[in-house]
Amino acid sequence: MNKQRAKEIAASPVMANVTCDGIPVYIQHIDDDNDMARIYPLDQPEQEMSVPVASLREHGEY
Repeated sequence: MNKQRAKEIAASPVMANVTCDGIPVYIQHIDDDNDMARIYPLDQPEQEMSVPVASLREHGEY
């Protein structure tokens, strides 16, 4: 996923179908300086992590 699209998803009130390594995730924030995304798995919101934006994949409608 490109950084601009990740930022759009993070800012949107509409839930997007995004995965990281096949796991559905929620994008909290995009770090412009490092091209990293702060995310957490949808079923484990306490498991926050930072991953490269390039590791995120957007899928069809949720």
